[in-house]
Amino acid sequence: MFLEEFDGPGLDTSVWLPHYLPAWSSRAATAATYAVADSCLRLWIPPGQGLWMPGEQDPPLRVSGVQSGNHSGPVGGGVGQQPLPGGSVVREEQPRFEGFLPRFGELSMRARMTVSPRSMAAWWMVGFEDRPERSAEICVFEVFGDAVEAGRSAAVGMGLHPFRDPRVTDDFAAVPLPIDVAAPHDYAVRWTAEEAVFSVDGAEVRRCPRPPDYPMQMMVAVFDFPGRSTGDDDHLVPELAVDRLRWIPPGEVAAPRG
Repeated sequence: MFLEEFDGPGLDTSVWLPHYLPAWSSRAATAATYAVADSCLRLWIPPGQGLWMPGEQDPPLRVSGVQSGNHSGPVGGGVGQQPLPGGSVVREEQPRFEGFLPRFGELSMRARMTVSPRSMAAWWMVGFEDRPERSAEICVFEVFGDAVEAGRSAAVGMGLHPFRDPRVTDDFAAVPLPIDVAAPHDYAVRWTAEEAVFSVDGAEVRRCPRPPDYPMQMMVAVFDFPGRSTGDDDHLVPELAVDRLRWIPPGEVAAPRG
C-alpha cells in the first residue's frame, strides 16, 4: 500500500516533482507555490505568480502543481508528457523520474479547495507516455469555481480522456453533488482493467468502462484563468489542500458504497 500523509518537514521529492509539465517550458518557470505543514500539502497561486507558457497556452493560465512522474526527449523535439493540442517543443530536457506510478487498485485523496469563478482544482492521472499512445487520463476530480455554490454544492468532473490512446473512449461528466468543496472530502477511483468506478465520500458517482491499463502518474494542481477576470478579482488566491493520498493494490480493494 502507498500512503502519503505529508508528515515530513517538506515535500518528498523521491515521490513528487513540484513543477507542472516543465519540459515544454523550464523548471524555473513552472515551479509550484506550495507548503507542507500540519500533515497537509497546500498548493496555491499568489497574485504575482506568472503565466504558464505565455503566448502559447490559450486560454492563458497560471498553475501550481505537483506530479509523480516526468520525462522528455531532447531539446527541440516533441517527446514529452501531455503536449498542447497540435504539439509542443521541448525547451528543457527532463530526466526520467518515476516517483509513484500505480497500475490498477483503489486510489483516494482527502482534499479541500478554495476556488472562484476564474479558477479550478484537480487531481488526475495520466499515462507516463513511455510510448505516445500510453497517454490517456483518469480524472478523479476537477472542480471549476463557476460550478460551485459556496457551502452547498459543486459540479465535480470525473471520467476518462483518451488523448493519443485509440483504445480509450472519451467518457467524462461534471456531476452536481451536494457538497461543500471548501471542506475536506474523500475523492476516489476503483480502477481495474474493466472499469473505473468513481466515488465521493464512499458513495459511487460514476462508472467508466475500458479505462487505461498501463502505469499512470499522479497530477495534482490548482489553476487560475486570468482571461476570466471580472476586473476586481485579481487579489483572489485559489488553493488546493491535500491531507492524504492512498493507494490500495488490486486484490485488497473493497467496493465503495452504492
